[in-house]
Amino acid sequence: MQSGTTAGTTTAETAGAPAGAAETPTGTAGEALGNVLPEWLFVPGWEYVAAAIVLVAGYALSQYASRLLGRRVARRFRRQSVAQTVLRLIRGTVMALSVAVAVNLLGFEFGDIVLSVTVFSAVLGIVLAPIVGSVISGLFILADEPYEIGDMIELEDGRRGFVDEITIRYTKMYTLDNTSLVVPNSNMRERFVTNFSAEDERVRLSLGLLVTYESDVKRARTLLEDAASNVDDIIQGGPDIRIGSARYPARPTAYIDEFGDHGVLITLRYWAKKPYKLLTVRSRLQTKLWSKLDSEPVEIAYPHQHMFFDDTSGTLRTEVSSDEGRDSRPSDGSRVDARRTREDADEGDPTGRDR
Repeated sequence: MQSGTTAGTTTAETAGAPAGAAETPTGTAGEALGNVLPEWLFVPGWEYVAAAIVLVAGYALSQYASRLLGRRVARRFRRQSVAQTVLRLIRGTVMALSVAVAVNLLGFEFGDIVLSVTVFSAVLGIVLAPIVGSVISGLFILADEPYEIGDMIELEDGRRGFVDEITIRYTKMYTLDNTSLVVPNSNMRERFVTNFSAEDERVRLSLGLLVTYESDVKRARTLLEDAASNVDDIIQGGPDIRIGSARYPARPTAYIDEFGDHGVLITLRYWAKKPYKLLTVRSRLQTKLWSKLDSEPVEIAYPHQHMFFDDTSGTLRTEVSSDEGRDSRPSDGSRVDARRTREDADEGDPTGRDR
């Protein structure tokens, strides 16, 4: 009897409930909101609106956290690329938490989310293996510090430019042709990268000059050194520049490099102050040198050959044809009639068309 009364009461209460009654919040986040917010807010579809609000708030919070912690992170980490990566991780963490809360509002439990993420990550790990490799390489690049934002680097294929951005997936650089180049970190780590502005911006360059054996070699060396001394972007002197355990003269110095087939090769070694306009520095140096070679006993060598004939070289029979009625003299001094020469040629072609 008591049980029947209870059932009847419950049925009556259910039947008396108004149409479109509020839905009961589900999930951990939903239950927390149900304890705080009034019941009339939980209209049908409220969870989608709440999830959207959480995502927008999470994005705004991630940006605010990045601005709030930006200076502290920059002071904590000396390298700009590492500081930017830390700020990206902070923004990503805030957004990940926002997504987790939004998904939980939609009725997904934490265990379901972890299982779904695990399966999804396994599938992506197989399909997107190159991206995973780039991420791992990016972590090594950030740790090893082969280059930094603002450095001038040269890739293995000869392209040169300035590093603009370093992430855990790629490195972005602007070439000297004002083009943007994005290279995956896996490629950057597997190839040779030359850094022109890592520790010391001074760059050692060389210029070769091939002069003839008849030239004044000593004077040629002096001309090369004097030409380099008149260029502003070239280091003129000072203490020797140390590279590792070796020391090299800071002033431009010319050396006799090689006794070649066509002349003497003289190599000038000099130091440029900045690596950003190497072609300009080289052009100015060669312009100065060219103006000094006009009135000097120094001649630039070029490929040439000398041919010698003696008694053991054999004989060479040549004939020079002249106009009709004139004689042609072969190299051996005998006289040949030009008319006979033409007759001999006609014997090969009766029509005379092959003459």
